[in-house]
Amino acid sequence: MHDELTAQDIQQMRDELQQHKRVNLPKLIEAVKEARAFGDLSENFEYKAAKMELNKCKRRIRYLEGMIGSAVVISDTSEEDEVGLFDKVTVCIPSMGNKEMTYQIVTTMRADALQGRITRESPVGKALVGRREGDIVHIQVNASFGYDVEILDIEKLEDDGSIKINEF
Repeated sequence: MHDELTAQDIQQMRDELQQHKRVNLPKLIEAVKEARAFGDLSENFEYKAAKMELNKCKRRIRYLEGMIGSAVVISDTSEEDEVGLFDKVTVCIPSMGNKEMTYQIVTTMRADALQGRITRESPVGKALVGRREGDIVHIQVNASFGYDVEILDIEKLEDDGSIKINEF
């Protein structure tokens, strides 16, 4: 499976990867060496903590390398009047008493549902991308549940780099 990411996503991941390889990894290796010198490893909390941090850094490096290696670069452009990547979309949900919700459509590396950032691949994202203000859109959540929303507003935004890529 390939993740669809923007060139900006990939650049942010490359920058983070270089930070880990050139700065964090050497520091953590040195911290493990220093902690090991404290003596008995079975009771050496500093050693265990340093090893945990080193392993965490190595896992992140492998993750970033895998994501960069398997990414498919996508464009973040869309028509002026349709929902596209990085746009904020306000919808009305009639089945919830005309509740209004605002979502921003982002790539998988920047998703954060608690902040209203959803992916293009999510049920809501799939349903909204390419649609226009005033459209009634059906969102199929799973095989047995779906609901309709009306697109009230589309705020056209660009990838300015302010939304950082996710940790884990």
